[in-house]
Amino acid sequence: MKKMIWLFSIVILISSCSVSKDARGKRNLLSGTWTLNNVSFEGNNGNVKALLFNDVEDICLEGSQWFFRDNNSTGKYTISPSTFCTGGDRYIRWSVVEREENYNSQLQFKFIDEKYKDISGGVGYRLNIQNLTEYAMTLKSNVMVEGTPINVVYEFTKN
Repeated sequence: MKKMIWLFSIVILISSCSVSKDARGKRNLLSGTWTLNNVSFEGNNGNVKALLFNDVEDICLEGSQWFFRDNNSTGKYTISPSTFCTGGDRYIRWSVVEREENYNSQLQFKFIDEKYKDISGGVGYRLNIQNLTEYAMTLKSNVMVEGTPINVVYEFTKN
């Protein structure tokens, strides 16, 4: 009887830690290297300057390379150095979050160091997955600009 209870407990533990089939599929599609081609803003008519991910301005993210490794949920994005942008690698730990029906899945990430240790104090970011195929991805996040909510749209192509 004890063996049966123990086995049942393991099965429940494994099933509770598992990722949904949809999330696994999105993780597999995300795996690899992507180029962030365009950052745009919905819901604002003027010029917008935004500090994204508490890291760089939107212009610095355009052309950045993003790498997602699905076997250990780590990755990085690389900013090219320029007059306006501090270049270099930003290491991340990421996952796909499944939400209730009628809501988009989300890509969430937080910053880590090269040794996979959290450097963000547990603070992370979530972006709604609007579109994800083998070759293209569109993510959206909500930000406040001068007290008005707007959507930041990130358009990627897979390398």
